[in-house]
Amino acid sequence: MADITSNADALETIRMVRQVRQYTSGDVPHDALNTILEIARWSGSSPNSQPWRFIVVDDKSLLKQLSELRDNITWVADGALAIAIVLPGENPPHEMYDMGRVTERMMIAARILGYGSGTAWFGEPEREAQAKQLLGVPEGMTCPSVVVIGPYETHKDPRAAGPAPGRKPLDELVSYGRYGEK
Repeated sequence: MADITSNADALETIRMVRQVRQYTSGDVPHDALNTILEIARWSGSSPNSQPWRFIVVDDKSLLKQLSELRDNITWVADGALAIAIVLPGENPPHEMYDMGRVTERMMIAARILGYGSGTAWFGEPEREAQAKQLLGVPEGMTCPSVVVIGPYETHKDPRAAGPAPGRKPLDELVSYGRYGEK
């Protein structure tokens, strides 16, 4: 669990939320899972529609099947659990925005509770359809991703050709008043 005793600690904990792809064995206790789900439930959404529904997947066989839907999400099988995000499919732009918000909230809550997390996209429509079938998601609804949570080894990307670590400097990212103005 994160040791948060000041605003600086809280901000550093949030800053250190990273995509985790290397999990260790272990569980996420029911009370920690419920805390993460409560944080997700209270996420903001466009116009407070709260469009998401969540499917908690802790069956190792099902996690393995989900991990096989794309070559680059095989790590899903190693998490303690995954939370599938199901959306109505009625307003894709708003729902994708809301999904991003709720995903980040779950990942922050997991980090504060001492767990790693990562988001895995199913990708192409046929792969999402396979995920929906595995999870029993009704026709017309969408299920583009899962948030994997569990005890973890490291947040460092294990892939040799993974993205470069670190972040671009603020002066490369921020403009004031108009684009390109420093």
